[in-house]
Amino acid sequence: MRYLLLISADETRVEDLVSEDGLRDFRTWMDELLARGVLTAHEGLHPSHTATTVRVCGDEVLLTDGPFLEAKDQIGGFALIEVGDLDEAIEIAARHPASRFGQIEIRPVLTA
Repeated sequence: MRYLLLISADETRVEDLVSEDGLRDFRTWMDELLARGVLTAHEGLHPSHTATTVRVCGDEVLLTDGPFLEAKDQIGGFALIEVGDLDEAIEIAARHPASRFGQIEIRPVLTA
């Protein structure tokens, strides 16, 4: 089963992940998942203030600078994994270094 891990946190805490220890922990986490063959993709995102939100109202395209939700915690990255079940996805998410100062939402991916 494929799962999307949406990684979010208070953007002011990002230095926790990019510290020397945080980067080492992240590399260890990623290397393990790559060795297991379960990590399909993992990307970090630019800060939320760089986002553009698109809405369509009738024939008009409406653009808003910034994220679609004003909140302290923002999506900072995502991972796509392919694992046996939700329990395995939970185990992987719980070991992601960002789970120590943020949260990771696990969403099953629809199949065609």
